[in-house]
Amino acid sequence: MMKNYLLSFILLFTATTKLISQNKSYSKDKIMSEKKIIKSDKEWKEILSEEEFHILRNKGTEYPHTGKYNLHFENGVYNCNGCNTPLFESDQKFESDCGWPSFDDAIEGAVKYVDDFSHNMVRTEIVCVRCDGHLGHVFDDGPTDTGKRYCVNSISIDFNKNPNKK
Repeated sequence: MMKNYLLSFILLFTATTKLISQNKSYSKDKIMSEKKIIKSDKEWKEILSEEEFHILRNKGTEYPHTGKYNLHFENGVYNCNGCNTPLFESDQKFESDCGWPSFDDAIEGAVKYVDDFSHNMVRTEIVCVRCDGHLGHVFDDGPTDTGKRYCVNSISIDFNKNPNKK
């Protein structure tokens, strides 16, 4: 009898957890799609510098060790330089010696993952979920518990200092 109750409880708990997680991701996707930013190239060129447009809209890459956030370690949040969406928190950043700012995770729901087969490589591109701005790539060689290294162009992000954030 006790086994039946326990089994019923486990099944109910599992089903409820699955339903809640599906609803959370549906809500998050719905919220992000409602706020989607769509602009023409002409509109983007009016608000971005030539270099920002090259990186964010044409999937360019800045030269390694040249970006202003490569060795930047203040407390705050890194936002998309195209639409100001928060992407990475300062406690997700680490020094990787790869030449670009590196993070071990992104703010949940802020980044979209796209298969990238350019330059005869197989990689995963990361783009801003709101404006589809190119940020960089994510690799499975990070030194932290996540095992990830989000390799990001400094030009694609902007930093918002928060002295209370660690």
